[in-house]
Amino acid sequence: MLLRFTVLFTMFLASFAAAQDSGLRRLDTGEDSRQWGAVGRLEIDGRGFCTGTLIAPDLVLTAAHCLFAKGSGAPHAIGAIEFRAGWRNGRAEAYRTVRRATVHPKYARSDTASTENIKNDLALLELHHPVRNTMIDPFETTGGLRKGSQIGVVSYAVGRAEAPSLQEMCQVMGRQRGVHVLSCNIDFGSSGAPVFVFDRGQVRIASVVAAKADLKGSKVALGAALDHSLPELLAAHEAEPFQAAGTASLQKRSATGAKFIRP
Repeated sequence: MLLRFTVLFTMFLASFAAAQDSGLRRLDTGEDSRQWGAVGRLEIDGRGFCTGTLIAPDLVLTAAHCLFAKGSGAPHAIGAIEFRAGWRNGRAEAYRTVRRATVHPKYARSDTASTENIKNDLALLELHHPVRNTMIDPFETTGGLRKGSQIGVVSYAVGRAEAPSLQEMCQVMGRQRGVHVLSCNIDFGSSGAPVFVFDRGQVRIASVVAAKADLKGSKVALGAALDHSLPELLAAHEAEPFQAAGTASLQKRSATGAKFIRP
């Protein structure tokens, strides 16, 4: 379901000197994945997948564009989306269907990328049943990423769809109007992946992968900052009355514009 093009994103990054990024490590075993079970693969209508993360037992944070079809921008049926927590090598720690979804109220479809679209490329999926598993702890969120911050990413992607991969260290190369430019290794399927910050033993989500881009000849990832956009999304989710599983709430949101799709 993922659009196969690279977003061109023009930004001036003055004298960024990155430390050496770590490589990807595939999380194949239960021991490898123990800390990351709240990250899961989102199965989208049998046509593709994204990455999503539990931020509460019944709430998955992901990218808004994952909920809309490539090309047409039509919303996927909510009942056709499944969250597979800790998916690896043919099994998950938990399987959950989605009862409703809320996309950021300022997210609007466009055929061209913009900082406004990317910074609001966030969605919440409310699950039919909470994930209550002693091996899975939802992640807290935070803001405040700055240029030079060291971060990590756990994601699924084309070529690594059957188990998550961890990149323990990559960098924030810059920030522009709510969009982080990241040196992290992402690809199609990584949309919605959590960008983690590590602080005194605490691991929190500080951004969500929204796109990949070409920046002066280098491949970079673009992430939606959470410090302003996530509180707006949570408020919209609380304000929106529950509707039975289907497309109704998504169609209402998309009346202001459909969505553009990322990696």
